[in-house]
This record gives sequence, C-alpha cells and structure tokens, in this order.
Amino acid sequence: MTITKFPDLTHVQNDRRVKLMLEAADRAMEELGYTEHGIRHAMIVSTRAKEIMLEFGFPERQAELVAIAGYLHDVGNLVARSNHAHSSTMIVYPVLIDLGFDYDETFQMLGFIASHEDETGIPTNPMDAAIVIADKSDVHRSRVREWDPMTKDIHDRVNLAATSTQLIPNRNEMSITLDISIDNQISSVMDYLHIFLDRMDMCLSAGHILSAQFQLVINGVKMYKEENSANNSDKDNNAE
Repeated sequence: MTITKFPDLTHVQNDRRVKLMLEAADRAMEELGYTEHGIRHAMIVSTRAKEIMLEFGFPERQAELVAIAGYLHDVGNLVARSNHAHSSTMIVYPVLIDLGFDYDETFQMLGFIASHEDETGIPTNPMDAAIVIADKSDVHRSRVREWDPMTKDIHDRVNLAATSTQLIPNRNEMSITLDISIDNQISSVMDYLHIFLDRMDMCLSAGHILSAQFQLVINGVKMYKEENSANNSDKDNNAE
C-alpha cells in the first residue's frame, strides 16, 4: 500500500475496508428497522460538516479531518446501535493509522466521532459541533427504505414527508439554518418536532460552541431558534 504524506477523505472513501464497514453498518440498521445509515448518509454528514467548518473560517486541513470523521461516524452500527459512536472509534483507529494519518490527527478524529451519539454525545469543540449538526440535519425521503406514504412508522413517515432539506451556515449572520420542506399530506410538522426535538436541542448547543445561532425553518416558518431557549430559561428561573 502506498502511503501519502497527507491522506485525505478520498483515500478513506477508496479504502475497501471502509466501504465494507459502511455497507455492513447499513445492513445492520436495516435489520433493526432504521432509515438509511450507509454511504449516502456518510457523504451528507461529511460534506455538511466540512461546509460548516470552512464557512466559519477554520483551516482547510481541520475541515478535512472533520469531513473524514463525519464520513466514518456511524460505522460502529455494524457492531450494535447502542454506543455505536464509541464502537466506531475502535473500528476505524487501525484503518486511519494504516492509511497514513499521524497519531495526532487520528486521535482528533476519534474524538470528533465519539461526540455525535444522541444519548451520550456531548460536543465540546467546534469540530464536534459541526459533525453533530451535520448528522442531525439529515432528514430526507431518500433515507426511507420502503416508499410507503401510509407507513405507521413515524420516523419513516417524517423522513418520507421531507421533500427538501438544506443546511445553511452563514458566518456573516453567525447562524446555521436547517431549512426543511415537509409534505403535510404525508406527515405533520408536529410529528417532526415530536421525534426530533431532542436532536434540535443538541444542535442548539452545538451552535453555541460555534458562536452561532442554530435555527430550524419548516415550510418557510421559523420553528426553533435561540430566543425560544432563552425565554424558556427565563420561565424556569421565574418558577424557582
């Protein structure tokens, strides 16, 4: 194997082991009844995370490491859904070293990967934050495995209803906007909020780490923004 001085995302994508990992992880998720978690999702997260980093002025190499971590963040699903972020770090570590990444960059990427999981993830730096937002923003009908508008599974129904999803980082406004179009004939906005509100809270926290305001816009209407969190905090303080 030829090892380059500065391996990048392309080297990771072209590695046969990585392809097999992503395929196996997606098969495992399919067996559990989850939406798509394979190469498509990996590429979406990778691309969006890198766009956030570059938009907010981080160095190109740092953005590339985030893109790689975003691409690999879910491979641990091939072992188990529970604690898959930590499983991912153990699985990809030898691959990254073998591809020529030095220990410092490898350890950075492992940390980025470990911070994204819904139940245990706590983003602590801008790189973690970029991956969290990129991951939680991927809601779209292309993730649904069986095209059935009458499905009773709320996650499938909400994803199926999402006809368009854009993640828009804006350094000038210091904002990151998730703009979603939802077909109300398939699923309601309330359904989306019901299943994804915790993830939106995670995105809000991640936005703070980037010194940016995270906003959710559905069908042209702002549904979720920092002022809401501030107002809720005031209410909690008053209640005390």
